[in-house]
Amino acid sequence: MTTPMTTPDSAATTGLSTATSSERLLAIGPNELPSAQPRKVWAIAWAVLTEPMLLLLIACGSIYLVLGDVHEALVLLAFVFVIIGITFYQEHKTERALDALRDLSSPRALVIRDGQQVRIAGREVVPGDMLVLAEGDRIAADAVLLSCLNMTVDESLLTGESVPVSKAAQENLPASMGQAGGEDTPFVFSGSLVVQGKGLAQVLATGGQTAIGKIGKALSSVDIEPTRVQVETRKVVKYVALSSISMAVLLAIWYGLSRQLWLDGVLIGLTFAMALIPEELPVVLTLFLGIGAWRMARQQVLTRRVPAIETLGATTVLCTDKTGTLTQNKMEVVQLFAGQKAIDCQQPRSDLPEEFHEVLEFAILASHREPFDPMEVAIQNAGKHMLSKTEHLHTGWGLVDEYPLSKELLAMSRVWASEDREQYVIATKGAPEAVADLCHLPPAEVQALLKQVNLMAEKGLRVLGVAKAKFKAVNAPIRLENTEDADLPEIQHDFDFELVGLIAMADPIRAGVPEAIHECQTAGIRVVMITGDYPATAKNIAAQCGLPVAGGVITGAELDDMDEAELQRRIADVAIFCRVAPEQKLRLVNALKTAGEIVAMTGDGVNDAPALKAANIGIAMGKRGTDVARESAALVLLDDEFSSIVTAVKSGRRIFDNLRKTICFIVAVHIPVIGMSVIPVMLGWPVMLMPVHILFLQLIIDPTCSLVFEAEAEEKDVMRRPPRATEATIFNRKTLFKGLLQGVALLLTILAIYYIALQQKMTADQARTMAFSAMVIGNIGLIFINRSLSANILHALRLPNPVLWWVVVAAVTVLSLALFVPGLASLFYFAGVPLQQLGLSLLAALLCINLMAAFRVFGMRGRTA
Repeated sequence: MTTPMTTPDSAATTGLSTATSSERLLAIGPNELPSAQPRKVWAIAWAVLTEPMLLLLIACGSIYLVLGDVHEALVLLAFVFVIIGITFYQEHKTERALDALRDLSSPRALVIRDGQQVRIAGREVVPGDMLVLAEGDRIAADAVLLSCLNMTVDESLLTGESVPVSKAAQENLPASMGQAGGEDTPFVFSGSLVVQGKGLAQVLATGGQTAIGKIGKALSSVDIEPTRVQVETRKVVKYVALSSISMAVLLAIWYGLSRQLWLDGVLIGLTFAMALIPEELPVVLTLFLGIGAWRMARQQVLTRRVPAIETLGATTVLCTDKTGTLTQNKMEVVQLFAGQKAIDCQQPRSDLPEEFHEVLEFAILASHREPFDPMEVAIQNAGKHMLSKTEHLHTGWGLVDEYPLSKELLAMSRVWASEDREQYVIATKGAPEAVADLCHLPPAEVQALLKQVNLMAEKGLRVLGVAKAKFKAVNAPIRLENTEDADLPEIQHDFDFELVGLIAMADPIRAGVPEAIHECQTAGIRVVMITGDYPATAKNIAAQCGLPVAGGVITGAELDDMDEAELQRRIADVAIFCRVAPEQKLRLVNALKTAGEIVAMTGDGVNDAPALKAANIGIAMGKRGTDVARESAALVLLDDEFSSIVTAVKSGRRIFDNLRKTICFIVAVHIPVIGMSVIPVMLGWPVMLMPVHILFLQLIIDPTCSLVFEAEAEEKDVMRRPPRATEATIFNRKTLFKGLLQGVALLLTILAIYYIALQQKMTADQARTMAFSAMVIGNIGLIFINRSLSANILHALRLPNPVLWWVVVAAVTVLSLALFVPGLASLFYFAGVPLQQLGLSLLAALLCINLMAAFRVFGMRGRTA
């Protein structure tokens, strides 16, 4: 029966005075959680401008400007700043999207001030305040319960456990807060939700001193590691910068000494430096990652730290939370049991068999009409779905009284007056053993009931017993008009209960999760569940999702007892970690990284934030995720779909594959440029390449081809091969060697064309016209050769990529204009050449490309054999 909530001494519940609370607010600060501030515009701009390769390019353009080569300088600098603008736009767009995700509304709190209940902004709560809590309240600070009635709290934000925990008041005020989770504790935590009951709590900690706040502070001590591409690029920058300057100086000195033309020698040296510096590299990295982030955003994956995209393809372990990530973080009725029969409520059906109607009917009557408890919400939703066409939904009945859950009896009863007011109907739900006790079942029936309960529990289900009773008050008239005068028993045991059945609920897995996990496993990515939930529930959910359960389960307590060596041995086989605290999640992520794994971590709660930041790739949920989780992550799933992670991994692998294609192309295309800049000078021939030719190749073909390779679809086997090795690099030997062979072959062809033209007594401008035309056509051919890692050139011609044909048409158009428009021809140092001879030079370039393609096909067949 309902009893008034016990309260502490009235003097203690007068609360703080307004003056005292103001002093404490001033001294301690507002009750606000640590939260990463969005980056300012100037900070984003500075981060983009200080990229090493972009700085190198700006310096090169500035040198050309100082030397008076205004045309080349302005074109180069303009292009660089266009790329900077694209990167800045993407970074700023990401920050704006994150701003939209932040919850800017301050939660409200009901406190006692000067003996009166007043509702204030959550940020104004201070230690010592008395919080008045009721169903549906979001708790504003860490506090200890001084009194409560039938109170349960959802602490999944901190523990990851989806099932609410019961609370019990404590007479003596403790010195500090305890741990979140566990039954019948007096502690309530900031950010938790009261799902049932009411209580009075005294605040012990606010802001950064709360459990959530401490987690937020811990984030500042976790460093974000640079990605491998970033590290590699910095090394390449240093090497290229030193070597290009050194070789350019040597070439200028050689030219000056051999021909006594020192000014021309300086120009030749600068031209060579321009040819040697692969300014396409930062363009490629910036565009690939920036456009990759844009493509992923269209698929509901927001990229918070763009460089992390390329790390996705190397992911070897995906650590995932259970609640809200693998599961929906809401309870659902999945099974009913009555009359020795069970029915699966998840199977599609037109109506519920009659023998199960009472189980659901009395479970609803034993619940609140407007519930906050996830299990009661699930029961009510099931009733609306399965009993809507029956007479078992009693919306017109009036509530007379209720008997709350207690430590002595884990069952609650609600007393209803039927519409005819003839008698009372009592509905009960609770722990099956408690309900069996209320029904006074004989031992044999109790054993049979508990056997069924165990079968359900082994499947990870939460099971409640349901019972009913009828009662007619002795001292009240038969037709009850005033239910407050009903002479009800003091305890539930005084009713004559009859067992109705069992109702089982579960937190269902999210749609598409098993398929996504299977695709991860096919791609060689190990999926590990790290949750705060119970072992049986975690193991059952893991089995449903397709995670391996043979390796067993490791609990947080067992984790604390392990040293690092034992942990390293066990994590190789175990895929399920449960009852894990936030600091233990961080320890697991670090242990996996120590083992050489590339770790992606998903999560949505504050308890996930340190692990999200420490992981190589943190992936937060956008809808259910907390601010701290989102700000700690590299990626944010805007739709909260686990399957989007697979899309992100696929995108990461595609980007890395396409980066390698582009690196191979850049190497191949630069060999002829470097060779034709040096060899004629060393052999005493007329200089072939001028700065305008270098700019034509670099500003029209090479950067645009970066767009072509970025737009290439993923390889057919992209998710059927293991992750690339942790030491893998986009500058690996195979890629560089393949580009070197292609470049040397094209260089020899162009060199031969240039030599033969000079031997035929052509002018230097005519020979340059033939050789440069062949170089442009050869570069276009290199695009087609490198479009796919596995397909031959004929298949590559059929692959869809609209950007490619724009590049081809643009390059051929500009070359044609340069060849046949007199003003442009003089700018390019070209001279008229008979069409037959020009055609032969172009044919030679095409023949070289076809020979390389044939050699590649032969090599692939040899590897297959």
